[in-house]
This record gives sequence, C-alpha cells and structure tokens, in this order.
Amino acid sequence: MSRAIGMIEFKTTPSGIAAADQMVKTAAVEILEAQTVCPGKYIALIAGELSAVKSAVEVGSRSFSEHYIDSFVLGNPHESIFPALYGAADIGNVRALGILETYDVASIIVAADAAAKTAVVELIELRVAKGMCGKSFLVLTGEVAACEAAIEKAKQSAAESGMYLDSVVIANPDAQICERII
Repeated sequence: MSRAIGMIEFKTTPSGIAAADQMVKTAAVEILEAQTVCPGKYIALIAGELSAVKSAVEVGSRSFSEHYIDSFVLGNPHESIFPALYGAADIGNVRALGILETYDVASIIVAADAAAKTAVVELIELRVAKGMCGKSFLVLTGEVAACEAAIEKAKQSAAESGMYLDSVVIANPDAQICERII
C-alpha cells in the first residue's frame, strides 16, 4: 500500500475534534494538522496507509454528518502539496501564475493535487480557509501552457463537488506581484 492523506472538514469545532478523535481510534493514522479555520470550521488532515486513511475518513465523515462539509482521500499525493500548505515552497523564476479559489478546504487540496499531476508546474501556496471566511485558494507557477492545463484540471476537480469559485492564469506577472506572492 502507498502512503496516503485524507481530510475531513466540519462546520463546528466540537464535531470536528470528536470526529478526529474517532479517526485516530479507528485506524493507524497520524494527524498532520487539526485546527479551527475561518469562519469557525474545523479540519483534520491525516496520513497513513491508503486503507487506514480510507477507513478513518469514512468513520469521521459518518460520525457527525449533521456538521460535515467535505472530505477527501488521496493515495500517493503529489510531493509539492506539503511545502505549499506550510508556506515552504522554494520557487525560482516565475513565468506565469495560475490561481484558483474554492468555497471549502478539502476541494482545494484535491484540486492542487490534480493540477500538480497534470502539468510541469510548481505549487507556490495552498491557503486553506485562514483569513478567507472559509474559502481557499492555490497559487502555482510554470510555463503559460502548463499553468493553463493545470488550472483547467484543478477547475474541473473543484467543480465536481460544486466548490469551484474562480480562477485565472497570468502570463509574465509583474515583479511586484511576484514579490508579494512568493
């Protein structure tokens, strides 16, 4: 089995914490991140073997269904997901910028994974609901055509769950924009 990640997202902090507790009691998974995000939603990101992550996410999602928003399981996530989540991406030359925004957290991570696996792009940032009133966005860079292909794939991914909000690809962004983003 390959390494996998999964996430649950809840409307309330109490339900989210209780669900996260049930997730780690259900299967051999590790909590990578568990926290309240804007506007008072709760997310729990876990990792482990694919079957364990699937079981844990299923139990967590079912346990408090009245407060459940969304979830995902990704087997073999793209390696650039974590640096982008933690603001640690090391980006050199920016040729184009792709930006996509969603209404929730779970769909942005799935969309970022799809984008990174579609074209040769570098994820710069994944902003997950912090200071965003529950919305999230991703920023990536690469050649213009690669950014366009990656953003289109990410858009399709987010639209499947009804969480797509907006996106754009900027060719040759101004240096001042790049300084503020990177």
